Amino acid sequence: MNKLQGLNVVITGASSGIGEQLSYEVAKRGGTPIMLARSYDKLVDLADQIEKETDVKPIVYRVDVAEEESVKGVFAKVEKENGPIDVLINNAGFGVFEPAHESSLGDVKLMFNVNVFGAIGCTQAVLPSMMNRKKGHIIFVASQAGKLATPKSSAYSATKHAVLGYANSLRMEMQEESIYVSVVNPGPVKTQFFDLADRTGDYKKSVARFMITAEEVAKKTVNLIEKPKRELNLPAWMNVGTKFYQVFPSLVEKIAGNQLRKK
Repeated sequence: MNKLQGLNVVITGASSGIGEQLSYEVAKRGGTPIMLARSYDKLVDLADQIEKETDVKPIVYRVDVAEEESVKGVFAKVEKENGPIDVLINNAGFGVFEPAHESSLGDVKLMFNVNVFGAIGCTQAVLPSMMNRKKGHIIFVASQAGKLATPKSSAYSATKHAVLGYANSLRMEMQEESIYVSVVNPGPVKTQFFDLADRTGDYKKSVARFMITAEEVAKKTVNLIEKPKRELNLPAWMNVGTKFYQVFPSLVEKIAGNQLRKK
């Protein structure tokens, strides 16, 4: 599979979970994964594994997307050393599930810095080159939580609402620039995300039967590079619930309230 041959695909949060699987999937299809994360040593080890399995050598850089100057410097270096960025996948993010009144303001600020401002900073770093070339694709890994907020995820849901709002506006701005903007909204995914987000383990147990794998998310996300579309909801059936909620919020909260509170 060489459908992505010659494409430079930047992936943030690439050292584990969905980002790790995205890197594998891009390499399997012949593209060059440019892997960004804070854990440089993990990136190097993972890149070696990917090269052994796919014969594609990923490129790795350390960056903390919450640090504005670090983002600007790394993206400038990426383009200088590797050429234009064809695709940016804004995947870096984390969550902490706690009651609003118990949430640490520090955690809330960090979630916004990583999930929202990090994604915006990375996007702003690639837009000038993409606009100059009239070519590019930006993919945001958001969440079903950005459409259906649930108890104990107030701050996390707020960050994903913000990502969706930003992406939807950006998409309209970029239409005349021939730059695609896509959003991926996964439901619960089997990754290390819940090690931090769900410290009690209660939520993970309650949604275990609904969880999808990071591999599935990665494959369907990379499909968007080949066949761009506006939005991808995973699993598809879960989006039915979010749409129903948007039309009948009071009814959903009344009927499904107990289930939604299981965190």
